[in-house]
Amino acid sequence: MIRAAVRRRQALVIALAVLGAASLAAGCTAGSGPDAGRPGAGAAVDPAERPDLRRFYGQKLDWKPCGDFSCASLTVPMDYSRPGDGRTFVLPVAKAATATTGRRTGALLYNPGGPGERGVQALMDGLADELGRGVREHFDIVAFDPRGVGESRPALTCLTPEQSAPRTDSEPGSESGSQSEHGPGEASGDTGEASGAPLHPRTAAERADVLAEARATADACRKASGPLLPHVGTVDAARDLDVLRAALGERKLTYVGWSYGTSLGTSYAEQFPHRVRAMVLDGAVDPSLDWRQRMLSQATGFRDAVEDYAQTCADTVGDRCPGATPGEVRALIDRLLERTQREPLPVDGSEAGLDAATLVSALSLSMYTPEAQWEALSEALRAADGGDGTKLADLAAGDDTRPEDEEEAQEQEGGQEDESTDGDTGAPSAESVPEDNSDAALIAVNCLDVPHPRDERAYWDALAPADRAAGAYGTSGLTGELVCKDWPAGPQRPHRVNAPGVPPVLVVGTAGDPATPYEEAVSLARQFPGGMLLSYEAAGHTGYGRDACVDRKVEDYLVHLTKVGPGTTCGR
Repeated sequence: MIRAAVRRRQALVIALAVLGAASLAAGCTAGSGPDAGRPGAGAAVDPAERPDLRRFYGQKLDWKPCGDFSCASLTVPMDYSRPGDGRTFVLPVAKAATATTGRRTGALLYNPGGPGERGVQALMDGLADELGRGVREHFDIVAFDPRGVGESRPALTCLTPEQSAPRTDSEPGSESGSQSEHGPGEASGDTGEASGAPLHPRTAAERADVLAEARATADACRKASGPLLPHVGTVDAARDLDVLRAALGERKLTYVGWSYGTSLGTSYAEQFPHRVRAMVLDGAVDPSLDWRQRMLSQATGFRDAVEDYAQTCADTVGDRCPGATPGEVRALIDRLLERTQREPLPVDGSEAGLDAATLVSALSLSMYTPEAQWEALSEALRAADGGDGTKLADLAAGDDTRPEDEEEAQEQEGGQEDESTDGDTGAPSAESVPEDNSDAALIAVNCLDVPHPRDERAYWDALAPADRAAGAYGTSGLTGELVCKDWPAGPQRPHRVNAPGVPPVLVVGTAGDPATPYEEAVSLARQFPGGMLLSYEAAGHTGYGRDACVDRKVEDYLVHLTKVGPGTTCGR
């Protein structure tokens, strides 16, 4: 159940981008050094030998108890091209000391997704328990919050101090709804109520409204987090990962990345190929795709997943399925999409109700773990067909954290020190950043990592093709991309992996993955020299931690470096 909750949170982080409900972009300068994004740029010279980086690479982590774990802080330069200017990020690190005496291989680091997911929180929510006994016997499990994320100091926000008044994170308007690895999504800083924006803006007035909303949110993010925005890209986060490897005393990195974590792992492999011991990339993001290809890949993945739900609903949830045949399920979903575009459905406690964008959110979020989510989706669809959108709105909110879980997490995090360095940098104060800032982080990282067109016509020209390719998922995903229109890209450009000398990397691809479609896993595995593909024949997002066969193959690779042969497949 803990793993299901973690994956549920990952689902929220990923899906809302494709849904394109609101948007933002913020102007910033690119990069962190002239060669920061060039694939393989870090391979020629060991950064640990650079005099200006030695104080960072020479850190020793000061571990202190925090609940059942050990916690520490890692200091990294805010700008790797000017590491001596005094500006830094302080990243929280947590460790589960699980390795058995006499069998310990080292530390295993991971990233649970996003961008914007809090790695430390995922560890405290029980992620280590899902890695398998063999992995835990050989490795201590180490988590961290990437720069700008979670308990990182300073941290990103798109809220002004006035907007960040205390409230429950699950309330509408909190920075808990966010976007995907592939594109930006729902913004924060507004009321969180449904806007009634069309899924497919056709008129000049509708398109002007979408652009205005994007620009307004862009201004809010720039105002709240402007000094941080150039420095939160994946290239720099991968450099932080290498500093953490050194601080842990690990000669080489053993790493698992889910979803966005595959982008972080890929960037690390390109910059530090000879520092990789073993790397598992599950739910792959293909770095060779441009903004439009990424959006269409994911939007099509969601459309296909919802179709799979319609086809197999009766077999999966039995009588709870909201239709006796696939045709009846499809008709119900189409009926609700049409109805909510005319007028939102009533939702308990909400004046705005359930609009079409929120419906698409609920559908998409429910595609990540069918075994855990399709029953609740079926019940929610039945209720909505009867005129009550409350259950679907709850699914769209994606919050299944129990109060006692939150209290336990707060107690475990209590051992971490706040070593914020944001006092005079112009960055947001710790008090102004909400506990969950994943949406702001996702926006900032995605817009910095992936170049987008400045001319709005490029987006409108792509609307009809997106509609043909993926219907409502395509058009809402396309309009969501407008958040990056005015945000200069960082140093990254679409490219094929360039990691000469990296050892064999294991890529896991799930055939029915809605957010990181299987084709991207196939492509990524082919781009790595000696790359290996492990296919998982199932619906849902990612495979490691969901299937015994996948878990066994991954464990053999992580522990013994056992290669996975071509054509290896798990699942039905």
